[in-house]
This record gives sequence, structure tokens and C-alpha cells, in this order.
Amino acid sequence: MDVKRDPAILKKKRRRQFLLLAVVIAAVGGVSAWVSQLEPAAPSVAYSSLYLGTVKRGNIMREVHGAGTLKPEDIRIVTSRASGRVERIILRAGAVVKPGTPILELTNPDLRQQLNDAKLAWDAAEANLKLAQSTFRTTRAREDSNVATAKSRYSVAVADLEANTKLQEQGLVSDLTIKRMQAAVDQEKNALEMAQKQREATISTEESTLAPASTAATTAKSRFQTVSQQVDDLLVKSPMAGILQEVTLEVGVSVQAGGNLGRVSDPTKLKAEVRISETTTRDLAIGQMAKIDTRVGIVKGHVSRIDPAAVGGTVGVDVTLDEALPAGARPDLSVDGTIELQRLENVLYVESPTFGQENATITLFKVQPNRDAIRTQVMLGKRSVQFVEVVKGLEVGDQVVLSDMSQYDGFERVRITG
Repeated sequence: MDVKRDPAILKKKRRRQFLLLAVVIAAVGGVSAWVSQLEPAAPSVAYSSLYLGTVKRGNIMREVHGAGTLKPEDIRIVTSRASGRVERIILRAGAVVKPGTPILELTNPDLRQQLNDAKLAWDAAEANLKLAQSTFRTTRAREDSNVATAKSRYSVAVADLEANTKLQEQGLVSDLTIKRMQAAVDQEKNALEMAQKQREATISTEESTLAPASTAATTAKSRFQTVSQQVDDLLVKSPMAGILQEVTLEVGVSVQAGGNLGRVSDPTKLKAEVRISETTTRDLAIGQMAKIDTRVGIVKGHVSRIDPAAVGGTVGVDVTLDEALPAGARPDLSVDGTIELQRLENVLYVESPTFGQENATITLFKVQPNRDAIRTQVMLGKRSVQFVEVVKGLEVGDQVVLSDMSQYDGFERVRITG
């Protein structure tokens, strides 16, 4: 038969069970709280995958870097002074040219017809001018003859008067005869004066008389010369000595006056056109020294022009070269340019990390003696292509990780292995 348990014993047993359960719950809570306070385990990073830099003190040169090409300083556009169709391409890109060297030939039948018409018009105007000049010379000769005749008649009348005056003194000629002769002298004198005035009037009107014919001849000549020059310009010539960089047209293409036919440049005078990131151009200035790497040598120069506006996130900078270019340098050759902005003396610096702008605070992992690297706030100063000034957060001799560590943003320290 079943034995009935003592209620006190059952009550005591339940109390022990509740107490044990409370202890277990408290233990679990305490362990959980302790675990929650623990830092996550530091991830491991292979030493070979890191780019490390050591903080130093000394002098650094602030520089900005950009890529670009060599461009001629003197470029002339070859334009068409007359409209026409490309008949023949005489030279291609790369040819050496001199001023007046033919590059290509155009054809324009209408222009040549205009030249023939202009020549005929000029010849006709010249003929009319010669006719007017001949007519004027005839009139001038007639006036000169009239003056000469009047002068002769006047001289004869004066001589007769003088002779008869002597005879009058001897009583051989009457006073009436003398009066008639004096009247004849006065008449011939008036006739001479009139002839002289007529000649002077004719001379004074020479310019106005010949002006219409002369103007017509000059206009016709100018027209002929203009059309003749246009015909001559159908043979397109180089405007300068240098290298023909390009010919933009092919045979058969029609062009208008002023059209772009090609380019000629002077290969002995080149400059570097470098594109600099717009974020690093704040301190750029005309005259700053620069170095241009042509892949076969480095050439010194200086900044001669800065674009007023950015294009595609970069600013164009022209560098005039102060030294001779190495052999093989030619227009459109790719180059790298480094421009010296400022020399910083006795500053704390480190090699530039792969991220972070100048005058900004960034986070770097500083390497500890135990090979751990801890996250450290670092204030940067001036920045160059290779180095950056350290304003705050590091000391001489500190070693920091300069490579991208963004994948470890959730950790305060990493362990370097290997």
C-alpha cells in the first residue's frame, strides 16, 4: 500500500528546488552581463597586405600632381580664304612645311569665270581712261596753241605801235593811226589774257574731268586683284614653318571661305597641358615651379596659365618648359606633371594615406609594440603628392597603417600577423 508523505517534507523539497532555480537564473544573468562587457576579439590582418608609414620630422615640399600631354605653343589653323571643292591633297599630317608651302588644292569654276570677267572689265575701264586722257591732252594742246597764237598777235601789234609812234614823232603818221594801233594792241592783249585764262581753267579741271574714268579703272583693277587673290588662294598654303599636324578634309569635300582645313605647329616650342584635381588647386599660382615627366626624362618648367573654371572635376594648367625636351618628345605625348606649391620646414609628416583631405581629421591604426594596431584620431595639415603634415595625434617614430582599413570600421584594434 502507498505511504502518505509528510507535507512538511514536500514543502521543504519544493523550497530547495525554487532556491536552486533562482541560483541558476542569477548565475546565467551574471555570466551574460560579464560576457556583454567583453570587447570583441581583435581580427587578424596579414602584415604583407598592409602599407605602413613611419612618422618623421623634417622638411617637405608640398606638391600637386596631374597627367597631361605636350602641346605646341604656336599653332596656326589652316583656313580657306575662298570657297571651293578639294581637288588634290598635296601633303598629309607629319609633313615639314615652310611659309607658303602648298598643302592642298581647291577648285572653283565660278571663281575662275569671275576672274575672266573682272579682267575684261578692268581692260575696258583702262581703255576708257586712256581715251579720256587722250581727249584731255588734245584739249590742252589746243589751249596751248591758242595762247601761243594770241601771244604772237599781241607781240606784232605792240611792235607796230612802237614803230608808228616813232614815225608820228617825225610827222609821218597821224594821231588817228596811232589811236587805231593802240586799240589793236589792247584788243590783242585781251585776247591773250582770255586764252591764258582758258588754258588755266582747262588745267584746273583735269582731275575732275578724268576722275570718273580713273575711278572706274581703279575699281575694276581692285576687283580683278581681289578675285585673282581668291583664285590664288585655291592653292592652300602653310601660314608658318613647322609640322603639318592634320588635314581635316578629303578629296571631293566642299568648303566655304574661312573653313578649317588643318593645323600647323612649331614642334620646337612645346608646353605641357596638365589636368589637376580641382580639390588640390586652391594654392596654385602663376610662376610656380614644375617638373614634367616625359617618360624619357624630367624637364623643369613653370606655371604660365591656369584655367579659370574646372571641367570634369579637373583644372587645366599650362606649364612652360624652361629646359630642352629630350629626344623623341613630340606633340600629344602623354606626360605627368608635378607642381611645387610650398616648402614646409621642420614639420611632423608621414607618407600620404590613401584617403583623407588636407586640414581634416581622419582615423588611422597606430601599430603598438605588441603588434596590435589601435584606432587613433589624427589631424592632418598641408598635403602633397607623397607626404602629408601631421598636426595632432601622432609623434615622431609612430608607425601607422596607411592602406584602406574601412573593412575594420567596427573594431578599435586589429592584430597584425606574419
